[in-house]
Amino acid sequence: MRLVASLHAGTGDVQVVDVPNRGSIPGLPDDAVVEVPCTVDHQGAHPLPQRQLPPDMAGLVAHGKAYERLAVEAALHGSRDTMIRALVANPLVGQYPLAEQLADTLLAANRRYLPRFFPDGG
Repeated sequence: MRLVASLHAGTGDVQVVDVPNRGSIPGLPDDAVVEVPCTVDHQGAHPLPQRQLPPDMAGLVAHGKAYERLAVEAALHGSRDTMIRALVANPLVGQYPLAEQLADTLLAANRRYLPRFFPDGG
C-alpha cells in the first residue's frame, strides 16, 4: 500500500521495488528485473545506482538471471526442452536428469495451467 500511496502522491520517497535494471546494477542487462531501492513518484519507481557486485556475487546473479530468462522463454513458447534448460541453469537444480524429472512432474501437476505445453490438448 505504501508503494501505491507514493505513486499516487508522487512523494519521491525511497522504497525497495522490483523494476527493470536500467543500469542500476552494473553488468546486468537493462531489462533484467532487479529488486533495488527506488525513488517513487507519479511516473513510477526509478532505480537508484548500486555498487558493482563482487565477482562471486556477480556470477551467482548472472546464473540466476539466465535461469529466469530461460523460464520465461519456456513459458512463452511452451517448450519442454527450454524448461529443462532453465532448470539445469537453476543453481538449486543444475543436473540434467533431475531437471528432466522436475519438468515432467511440474508439467503433470500443472497441466491445466500450462496450455502452451499441450497445444493438442493431450
